[in-house]
Amino acid sequence: MSQEDISLFLVPTPIGNMDDITLRAIKVLKSADIILAEDTRTSGKLLKHHAINKPLQSYHIFNEHKAVEKLVERMKGGEQMALISDAGTPGISDPGFLLVREVLANDLEVNCLPGATAFVPALVNSGLPTDKFVFEGFLPHKKGRQTRLKNLAEEERTIILYESPHRLVKCLEQLKEHLGDRQASVSRELTKMFEETVRGTLSELIAHFNEKGVKGEFVLVIAGKP
Repeated sequence: MSQEDISLFLVPTPIGNMDDITLRAIKVLKSADIILAEDTRTSGKLLKHHAINKPLQSYHIFNEHKAVEKLVERMKGGEQMALISDAGTPGISDPGFLLVREVLANDLEVNCLPGATAFVPALVNSGLPTDKFVFEGFLPHKKGRQTRLKNLAEEERTIILYESPHRLVKCLEQLKEHLGDRQASVSRELTKMFEETVRGTLSELIAHFNEKGVKGEFVLVIAGKP
């Protein structure tokens, strides 16, 4: 299949270091008719860094339901689009699934490029088993959170979670409560200047972040049930 036959490209973008983008990704972004971006201000900096001058349109969790139908109609009219998120691969804890589903339902072609995803380096860096793992993304903030934690307590594969700075310590405490004091690692600011991975038991990690404070974006990797 040639590039011209594809209506929608999902293009991974760097999770921190702007140079962590493939040559193919740059080529696709330069050739697309329009780039759909989660935050046009954030993406604008990346595109400027790589001398990509293409129209940007906002596409995020708050407007995706309304935008999907019109975007597909434009693709059916021959426009080729590239979807990017603020960081990483679109559709992985970021908008993308709804658009992909609708594009495919209209017999149009979709292609996802390989590239940056935060949980892969965090998993490999953790020192925990990498042969089998489960990616849970962000846990529910309220409804369903306790149920999800109870289910994870029985999970035998390595567990990967995303978490925000202001919820990190609480999340670690809840994991210890439901899963026991397992081995885990916390990676923050991956590929950036202050990149750090801290490894230890959940108790040790709680103590560390209570003492050091919490800044950055976090990936948690937790040992599965013994």
